[in-house]
Amino acid sequence: MPLDIDQYALLADSRTGALVGADGSIDWLCVPRFDAASVFGALLGDADHGRWLLAPVGDARLVSRAYDGDTFTLETVWATDDGVARVTDVMPVGDGSHVVRRIEGVSGRVVMRHELRVRFDYAEALPWVRQGDDGLVAVAGPDALVVRGLLWQADGFSHEAIVSVTAGERVDTVLSWFPSYAAPPATLDVEAALRTTRDWWADWAAGSSSTGLVRRSLLVLRALSNIDTGGIVAAATTSLPEDFGGSRNWDYRFVWLRDAALAIEELLAAGFTEEAAEWRDWLIRAVAGDPADVQIMYGVAGERRLTEWVADSLPGYRGSAPVRIGNAAFTQTQVDVFGEVLRALGLARDAGLVEDDLSWPLEVELLTHLETIWQQPDRGIWEIRGPARHFVHSRAMAWAAFDAGIRGIDSGRRGPRARWALVRDAIRASILADGVAPGGWFRQHDETDEVDASLLVLPMIGFCAADDPIMLATVERIEQTLVVDGLVRRYRTESGVDGVEGGENAFLACSFWLVQQYARSGRADDAQQLFDRLSALANDVGLLAEQYDSGAGRAAGNVPQALSHLTLVAAARALAS
Repeated sequence: MPLDIDQYALLADSRTGALVGADGSIDWLCVPRFDAASVFGALLGDADHGRWLLAPVGDARLVSRAYDGDTFTLETVWATDDGVARVTDVMPVGDGSHVVRRIEGVSGRVVMRHELRVRFDYAEALPWVRQGDDGLVAVAGPDALVVRGLLWQADGFSHEAIVSVTAGERVDTVLSWFPSYAAPPATLDVEAALRTTRDWWADWAAGSSSTGLVRRSLLVLRALSNIDTGGIVAAATTSLPEDFGGSRNWDYRFVWLRDAALAIEELLAAGFTEEAAEWRDWLIRAVAGDPADVQIMYGVAGERRLTEWVADSLPGYRGSAPVRIGNAAFTQTQVDVFGEVLRALGLARDAGLVEDDLSWPLEVELLTHLETIWQQPDRGIWEIRGPARHFVHSRAMAWAAFDAGIRGIDSGRRGPRARWALVRDAIRASILADGVAPGGWFRQHDETDEVDASLLVLPMIGFCAADDPIMLATVERIEQTLVVDGLVRRYRTESGVDGVEGGENAFLACSFWLVQQYARSGRADDAQQLFDRLSALANDVGLLAEQYDSGAGRAAGNVPQALSHLTLVAAARALAS
């Protein structure tokens, strides 16, 4: 059975990542990209669905586990009755897809055991495995792995290796993925790879003066960004449940325009303009063509068909089924994404990012299309699978899109300012006419008096002041109906608005939005207290999942979640200002 979600650490090479548990087992790995099929899938099943365990033989205790400085190189110290050993796990940055597991003796003698179970294609393909002079090679269909550094013993459909180390001894094992039709990659120079990887992460992190969880959160955003394409995935995993035992399990290993744009806002605020340029280039490639065909999400390289299907070969995290691959939301209309994208592009411009011949024309085309659709119902920020609605948040983000376009014209670009100003004012009027409940608060959509945590962003985009009476009434209503055990839910699933069975837990991003609202409306003490509580939900290496089950005291949803980390950074900025 997989560990609790918060017991996993991320290894990352800026193309993909692995989740390694506090028990020493790599239970999730997709290569060569986050959205590729899994090689190790025990996270969504058990050991038979693929894993790579490395732990002491017999009784042992975990002494410590931490990243090596500003990297995703994980150092784990184990102690037994006979000695102490350190395991260093790293996915080197550079060419290829590799996982390095280094064992070092610290004191005495420690016997360590490797257990390797390779299961390609979401545990659908059991590989042929052979051991030769070049290592252990596993092949199935288009995928192959070579594992070098050890002699393995077959045990049914798994392989085992025993390693004994004393103080000062070191044993390296390297797993490398390659296409099965190609020759195995050259043997990795481990020392050079570790050094290069550490320097790469350290050089990147040096661009920010942030500390603590804010610094780690920025690093997570970089880890979820593809070094080749510029796409930023929403999370490293698929189908970790929002509702344990239920069906609210989604694949987040794709690039949402919204989440990526919000990540870029925080990276820009922290001084990382190169990432903004890479994402802008990705965006221009991804949405090329008719603006009417713009999707809310794409693959890592801009792929458009993200067809959702169920991987029956994986039973789900602790039985939470189905395991979904792909995401049907790619076909949805979500008007709010235009606002997040146009705001991010405007902030990049304000930060001094030089525009090319395509970026401003893209903004003009997007706004021209938005003029024709902003009055239509949509599926909203939460990607409901029930009927489309006139969501107030979507309308407000459409307002923000035109506001960003007008600011672009005011800074020297050419465009129909007067026309866009009329549309912006019309959107505002429609929200104030139809988006305010009789009780005086902004409502989720025009057919309900329910509130929605996404309404907390209205002051952040400049639609209203944080202390506007309607906004304060909205916050009060959110506190009354959406706050459970001090944390914020997205909306009341009991209302049936999303068309999905079951409930869900507190949503961390929404709770960080409430921190920002408190900070900007004169409730500094409340803001700090909530921020401190949320920060305490990060695991031992500083990672946050999507949600938190306060009743059971456990993380829920996919991990690490870009939206949780970027809203932590934004909340810290709000507190600092």
